[in-house]
Amino acid sequence: MHNSADPEIGDDDFHDMNAFNDKNIRLGFIRKVYGILCVQLIVTMCIMSLFLFVEPIKIYSVHNPWIWYLAIVLTFVSLIALACCPNVRRQYPLNMILLSVFTICEGVLLGAVASHYQQDAVLMAVGITAVVSLGLTIFAFQTKWDFTMMGGMLFIFVIVLFCFGIMAAIIQDRILTLVYSSLGALLFCAYLVFDTQMMMGGKHKYSLSPEEYVFAALNLYLDIINLFLFILSIIGNARN
Repeated sequence: MHNSADPEIGDDDFHDMNAFNDKNIRLGFIRKVYGILCVQLIVTMCIMSLFLFVEPIKIYSVHNPWIWYLAIVLTFVSLIALACCPNVRRQYPLNMILLSVFTICEGVLLGAVASHYQQDAVLMAVGITAVVSLGLTIFAFQTKWDFTMMGGMLFIFVIVLFCFGIMAAIIQDRILTLVYSSLGALLFCAYLVFDTQMMMGGKHKYSLSPEEYVFAALNLYLDIINLFLFILSIIGNARN
C-alpha cells in the first residue's frame, strides 16, 4: 500500500500564509487534525482487534470474500475523492463521511492482513509503530531542518519502491522481501516527518491551508498505517 495522497499537492493546498500568521488559527488547525487522526486510529485498532481476537468474525470473513472486495472498492473511491477533489474534502459533512468510510474499510483490510500473523507479532508491530510515530512527530516539531521541500524526491522514492515491490513479489525471496519492507518503513518515516511539517506551517517553505484539516489527517493516517504494515512485514519475515 502506498500513500497516493501525498505526491503532488496543488497550489490551493499549499501555503495560506495569512491564515497561518495567526498562531491561534495554526494551533487550532493542528488540534483538529490530531483529534481526527486519533479517532481514525482508535476505530482502526478496534476493527483490527475483532479480526484478531474474535474467531467467529475471522471465520465469517474468510468464507465471505465479498467483504474484502467491497472494502477495497470503497477504500479507493473514498481515497480518490478526498485526495484528488479539493472541493469534496473541504465540504462538511461530506468530507467527514468519506473519511469515516475510508477509515472503516481500511480497518477491515488491515484486520484481514493482521489475521495472517501471530497476535504477538501484530501487537509488537503496533507498539513499535506507536513509539516511532511519536518520536518522529516530536522530531518534526523540534528540528530546524525543513522537510517540506522533499516532496518531489519522496514521490520518486515511492515509484522506485513500487517497482522494487513488484520485483520482490515475483522473485519471492525472504531476504529481498525483508529489504523491501525495511526500505518501505524508512520511506514512510520520512513521509511522516514531511506531512507533519506540511501541517505545521510557520517557517517551513510549504504548508497546507487551515481548510485542509481532513487532507492533513488523511496523509498522517496513511503514513502511520503504511509504516505499521512494513514493520509488521519485517517482524513476520524475521521470524520465518
